[in-house]
Amino acid sequence: MASGWASDDAVNQQIEGTIADAIEMARRQLNHGTISAHFCVDCGDAIAQARREALPGVQYCLSCQQEIDKQLAKSANLYNRRGSKDSQLR
Repeated sequence: MASGWASDDAVNQQIEGTIADAIEMARRQLNHGTISAHFCVDCGDAIAQARREALPGVQYCLSCQQEIDKQLAKSANLYNRRGSKDSQLR
């Protein structure tokens, strides 16, 4: 007989799935094997040596990367897998 409540395991699986999706999205954004640019491909400003060493393959200065990250956050196709709180209370 179904009680209408999601099991703790089901909730954990949904949370883990959301985390896995976010990790996969971050991995797709990495520039594996790409040589770091000395100048930002967007604005042309110099990219600091420390940034190039810390992030191999970096192509954007910090300012431009922050703006890109803001735009990605707005358009991210992530959703709350857990559903609304009301649906969990039934």
